[in-house]
Amino acid sequence: MSPQQQPGVVPKLPIPGVKNLIAIGSGKGGVGKTTVAVNLAITLARSGRKVGLMDADVYGPNVPVMMGVNRTPLSHGERIQPLENFGIRLMSMGFLNPGDKPLVWRGPMLHSVMQQFLRGVDWGELDFLIVDLPPGTGDVQLSLMQTAPVTGAIIVTTPSTVALDDARKAVHMFYQVKVPVLGLVENMSYLINPSNGQKIDVFGSGGGKRTADEMGIRFLGEIPLDPEIRVGGDSGKPVALQNDLFREIADQVATLAAESAQATGPTISISD
Repeated sequence: MSPQQQPGVVPKLPIPGVKNLIAIGSGKGGVGKTTVAVNLAITLARSGRKVGLMDADVYGPNVPVMMGVNRTPLSHGERIQPLENFGIRLMSMGFLNPGDKPLVWRGPMLHSVMQQFLRGVDWGELDFLIVDLPPGTGDVQLSLMQTAPVTGAIIVTTPSTVALDDARKAVHMFYQVKVPVLGLVENMSYLINPSNGQKIDVFGSGGGKRTADEMGIRFLGEIPLDPEIRVGGDSGKPVALQNDLFREIADQVATLAAESAQATGPTISISD
């Protein structure tokens, strides 16, 4: 009997129309997880793929600002219509709870909103649904991974020892819930001194690659500490709209997702 056939185990039913669900996680906040999620989504869309971006960080939803969208989604019947920008379909708690009002929710409420975002949103046909998770290893992560067929997870870290220690915890969490880890991205890897072009290792050097090698996962690449990335995120015009900084990472994710889908075998398609 497979794990999903055992009594008391909720089956991981596919999201209608979604081919690949990619979770972007991190062990701690402040490592640029949403920056990676947003720019990865845009890069995949620029390559001709149909992409959705779901902001699952309900406590600190940054996708609306980074994607330059500040509207309330409409509904059609019982289905929420995702907003769209740059060819990417979007859903975030920031659209439903704008401003500075905090959400003080416990586990059951978080589970409910995650299921609404996954199955109550009219995502349509997507090659990739990128899910920007909250930092850490809490209720939102478990709700997603226990009820949805996640193709694979990407861990975002910086080269600092503190961030890498927490990144290892995130990797182990995905392993425990049987979600493949597609690889690790090292953000804020280095800074280029504009006066002389020299590389400055602000948070250390090579930690992401060493950690990936030690844990037996793929190192997807380094993203520099570039002011243009910050400006793009703050202005709602992500840097990936204008350059290929995330292209190599996106190409690897697409290849690894296809390999993961083949490894898990055929799935049942569910349509309305």
